[in-house]
Amino acid sequence: MFRSRTTAIALTLVLLTACADTPPPEEDEESAAVADAPLPEGIEARSFLDEHLPPPVLSEEARAVYTVRLAEAERALESTPQDVDSLIWLGRRIAYMGRYRDAIDAYTRAIALHPNEARLYRHRGHRYLSVRELDNAIADFRRAASLTDGHPDQVEPDGLPNAAGIPTSTLQFNIWYHLGLAHYLAGDFEEAAEAYETCAEVSVHPDSKVATAYWRTMTLLRLGRDDEAEAIMASITPDMEVVESGGYLDLVLLFKGERTPEDLLGPPGEDATLAGTTTTYGVGMWYLLNGDPEAAERLFRRNLEGREGQWAAFGYIASEAELAGVGNR
Repeated sequence: MFRSRTTAIALTLVLLTACADTPPPEEDEESAAVADAPLPEGIEARSFLDEHLPPPVLSEEARAVYTVRLAEAERALESTPQDVDSLIWLGRRIAYMGRYRDAIDAYTRAIALHPNEARLYRHRGHRYLSVRELDNAIADFRRAASLTDGHPDQVEPDGLPNAAGIPTSTLQFNIWYHLGLAHYLAGDFEEAAEAYETCAEVSVHPDSKVATAYWRTMTLLRLGRDDEAEAIMASITPDMEVVESGGYLDLVLLFKGERTPEDLLGPPGEDATLAGTTTTYGVGMWYLLNGDPEAAERLFRRNLEGREGQWAAFGYIASEAELAGVGNR
């Protein structure tokens, strides 16, 4: 059904060769110095393509809501300045404003107070992913995993509740899910596969099962472990009752041959949505693994047209990683 890992890597090299207008940076002392240079004021991250990324643009409605909730989190922390939950929510509310560096700083201060609190490492690691600091993200998720090893899992409340108002993830799911993603973005697919295998063990809600299955399937296909990928896809069916992971469900069904690319693609550019960014990357990978790197490149670049509002989305970051040739791609 899909090409082997060796063929997929060869196709990626073809794709990267075709990207003449954005060549991957050379690994020399000068480029390393640029990567380590302080970011200009008002810039949250440096992309894998060496572009400066300002805070994502929020709608007026979203900014108004997030501003109110951030003020509430600040007041809560004032009354309980060392409370772990208050510290976590302050970091989350700051991050929802697009201030990822400030959120990382807030979690770092909280970790100084609570060095053995897994949730703080889990949330800081997420924001390290947002700003493309993969090594720091991996270190935080591994620390969080070690702190939760042997302990019961716990439901993690949603900062942005879904339409059903039902949390669909747990602390350990989020740790292993994001650790797998960090390794995937870094191009370390063997490590990603191991993390996603553990993630599958702690995926209890249909949404988490589907999301894990999607990233795990792509990881295994890239490793040439097609039989394992087919077995995982077989466990995912159209009638699964998901609340948040409809895009991931459609992508798994695409890889199974039960959807078409035309079924999934949403609007590009400034009209791009989080869900659309997710599916555009997934469809691009479907083309890449089926031997059409040119179509894959077009979709990865299409995702980057949504830069103003979607550059922190995992589909956007992954599209960047493909075009930049991060890791073993």
